[in-house]
Amino acid sequence: MSVKRLIGKLSSGNRTSPGAAAAHEQRVLFVCMGNICRSPTAEGAFRHLVSSRAPNLNVLVDSAGTHAYHVGEPPDPRAQRAAERRGISLAHIRARRVVPEDFARFDLVLAMDELNLAMLQTLCPDENRSRLKLFLEFAPRLGQREVPDPYYGGGNGFEQVLDLVEEASLGLLEHLLARSGARRR
Repeated sequence: MSVKRLIGKLSSGNRTSPGAAAAHEQRVLFVCMGNICRSPTAEGAFRHLVSSRAPNLNVLVDSAGTHAYHVGEPPDPRAQRAAERRGISLAHIRARRVVPEDFARFDLVLAMDELNLAMLQTLCPDENRSRLKLFLEFAPRLGQREVPDPYYGGGNGFEQVLDLVEEASLGLLEHLLARSGARRR
């Protein structure tokens, strides 16, 4: 399935089932605490970047939270508004919690901060630990390791999250393109 078709499927609210994911060359899961601010923003921003710059890249993108606070809910309205201002839709995303199968299903499980990375490390089987990383590892020039949680702050926090995830998304895209041998537009 092409990335554009997959993006269309995901945009319509249908997430690919675990069995269907096996057909995809590379799979990325973004993780924050509740899956309503940072990780859905990263999912949407990365999906948007792939569709515009590397539409032939065979990738599955998803997001989840380490906690079940908001399961089934859409992203925070502030996150949605900030993303929409940049042409990124988060409307199709619904919060879910990380499940044990995610560690085998996804090639990269990218935490937004050290706390969520530590939680993932306690849940992840030893054989899949190499898949766990901080998302900002893909943006080393930022000199920052964590995407701050904007939930209790003002609207500027959501803009800052977008700035950080867009920069890290560029690095992640380069990484995945290099691994796949695909070309960028």
